[in-house]
Amino acid sequence: MLFKKTAEMPTPETALPGRAEPLDTDVNHYVSGHPLKGPYPDGFQTAIFGMGCFWGVERIFWQLPGVWVTSAGYSGGITPNPTYEETCTGRTGHTEVVKVVFDPSVITYAELLKTFWENHDPTQGMRQGNDIGTTYRSAIYTLNAEQQAEAEASRDAYQAALTQAGRGTITTEIEPAGDYFYAEGYHQGYLAKNPAGYCGIGGTGVVCPIGVGVDA
Repeated sequence: MLFKKTAEMPTPETALPGRAEPLDTDVNHYVSGHPLKGPYPDGFQTAIFGMGCFWGVERIFWQLPGVWVTSAGYSGGITPNPTYEETCTGRTGHTEVVKVVFDPSVITYAELLKTFWENHDPTQGMRQGNDIGTTYRSAIYTLNAEQQAEAEASRDAYQAALTQAGRGTITTEIEPAGDYFYAEGYHQGYLAKNPAGYCGIGGTGVVCPIGVGVDA
């Protein structure tokens, strides 16, 4: 029963206890060679996105010009330092996320948001395609008030585009970031280490108006 997936969020009373020690993970990114946990260059910023299985999500972002390093992790939940197996049960409350460290002089947060919206289906609730459970929910965890406002504005702009296209209602969780826990080393840069590995990421085909001349 421990590893049975659920689409219901746990409470502090029902969540798995986790552990005090961080999980072992890669020191440097497999593709860029940059340190996952820093130090990061001065003036660089951080964004956190959940779009389904973090293997494919991480590859989407590490390929963008201006992205310095990415990492796969767990956020939005209760259990401290959860393992992948624990997270998959739904009893930690976390979703699979990717942390993106970027140079804002090369790529803006708005451009990252556009990439976020267009590369998954944010209307599916506790799932992404065939991947079902709380760990696959759509999420944006913001690092400051400016990111929160920008993320909410981009959601409203993309909802208008989805509605015009006859699509459903966005279920994306947009909240200030809590704890971010780095996933185990074998998850980091997964699709570079395993080029034939699973990637369940796919968008709606609807263009996000952010950055294409449409007011957000």
